[in-house]
Amino acid sequence: MARLSIRIDLGPDNRLGPGKVQLLEMIAEHGSISAAGRALGMSYRRAWLLVEALNIGFGQPLVEAQVGGKAGGGARLSPFGTDVVAHYRAIEQAAETAAAPFLARLTAAPAPDIRAKGQA
Repeated sequence: MARLSIRIDLGPDNRLGPGKVQLLEMIAEHGSISAAGRALGMSYRRAWLLVEALNIGFGQPLVEAQVGGKAGGGARLSPFGTDVVAHYRAIEQAAETAAAPFLARLTAAPAPDIRAKGQA
């Protein structure tokens, strides 16, 4: 089945797409950038760079550090970060609903028989 993937270009160096949103969701779920990165098969450095790019691109933190005691700190989504994820998912759902009939037509189209071309 065809699936729509949404990337939103918010500015020259600020993009939001499924990978970054999934990283944010994993940070919310796991409570740390490193655990979120591991869950997605990504290095801590890559995850941290993506979070830093998001925080800078939006001009305010989407992810905040949590000060920890014995067990150490972690990270959590800021209220703004939670809103960004919710808005992205709402845009994604609306786009999938709007595109569904067109995607169905694309996937229902018969594949051309390329063997018939060029043969006389």
